[in-house]
Order: sequence, then structure tokens, then C-alpha cells
Amino acid sequence: MTNPLDTLLAELEQFGQTNDATTTDRPRRMLNITRDTGEFLAVLVRAFVARRVLEIGTSNGYSTLWLAAAARAIGGAVTTVELAEYKIGLATANFARSGLNPYITLVQDGAGRVLARSDDAVFDLIFLDSERPEYPAWWPDLKRVLRPGGLLVVDNATSHPEQIAPFVALASTTELRPPFHAEMAPSSPSKMNRAGVVAPPEPVITNSADVLETIPVGSAG
Repeated sequence: MTNPLDTLLAELEQFGQTNDATTTDRPRRMLNITRDTGEFLAVLVRAFVARRVLEIGTSNGYSTLWLAAAARAIGGAVTTVELAEYKIGLATANFARSGLNPYITLVQDGAGRVLARSDDAVFDLIFLDSERPEYPAWWPDLKRVLRPGGLLVVDNATSHPEQIAPFVALASTTELRPPFHAEMAPSSPSKMNRAGVVAPPEPVITNSADVLETIPVGSAG
């Protein structure tokens, strides 16, 4: 990453922490991933050569920048979906500052509608960081728009188990590769993230501050 981009990321981290510490209204909170999770996402994009990335839940664009920087490095791009007007404005300004605008398509719409109108097998990696109770209803389209052997990455998979469990159960019982859950407990989140990159068919639940579950969908061959 370039120094200006790293400076912007640091600013957004500080803004997110300050904003969320003083704001109780959920729609106005950023709820950003942590830096180590951003680094992990970037590794996944590169490791899986995911040139076509979909992010559901842009917020102010912090996680999008990690995805887009990694996608740019391999000749790819990111489509990111956000409904809230306030967050669309923040993300638009941040993308303009980042130098990554050519690699980001920002869509203001409901995720369900975006998924429903997307073509089959059009994404290599989907990062799901939105309204968790909605995930089960999105599942048919999520698996349809993700290419065979693609990767579905779900944020907060064990930090909100009661909310994410119906979706994980649905994904695990669908006609996909057998689920495999690997609990990681390393000495630091950063080490976990780097160690947590696994090849299909093994999903992995990672034990970082923002816990992710990665679900390889379908067969690559």
C-alpha cells in the first residue's frame, strides 16, 4: 500500500473508534473491521486470486479499501453495497482520497436486490458484513453469484453466534463440500490471520477480534 493510503486507513481507524465510542445510534456507527482483519482479507484476495470481489456492507469504506488495494495488485476490482445515505457519502469521499476509485464500484441499494439481479458465478470472493438476520434469505443468491470454488467470508461469525448460527447451519447443510471448522488460538490476532489462509475445501473460523468464517462454495473443477 502507498503511504497516503496507509495514512487514510489510520485516520479512518481513529475516526471509527472515536465515533463508535460516542454514538449509540447504530445506523450512525461505523462498526469497522480491525486492521488485522483488513490485512487478513487482503491476504485472502491475493491467495485466492479473487479479481471479482463483492462486499456487502460498505459502511464508510474502511474494509473496502483493504479489499480494493489487494484486488488492484492482481488486476481485479471490488463492488461494494451500502444502503445508508450517510455512509454512502462518507465512503464516496474516502474512495476519492484513496486513489482506488477506479477499482471500486459503490452501489447504493439493498443487498437482496443487488444479489437477485446479479449474474450467476460473477464473483470470486464475497465479504459479508451486514445485517446478520438477513443472511439466510440471501443464501440462495449468494451461492448462485459466487463462482464454483469461490470464497464466502463472513464477519463476526462467532462474536454474535446467536445471530449467525442459522446462516452457518444453512450453508453447512447445503449440497456443498463438507464443512470443516478450525478454531485458531494463536498468540496474536495478526499471526492467526496469516496462518488462517487455507485452501478449499476447508472453511476456517478465525479467532480474531472480528471473527470471520470462510466458506468455499462449490467445486472448482
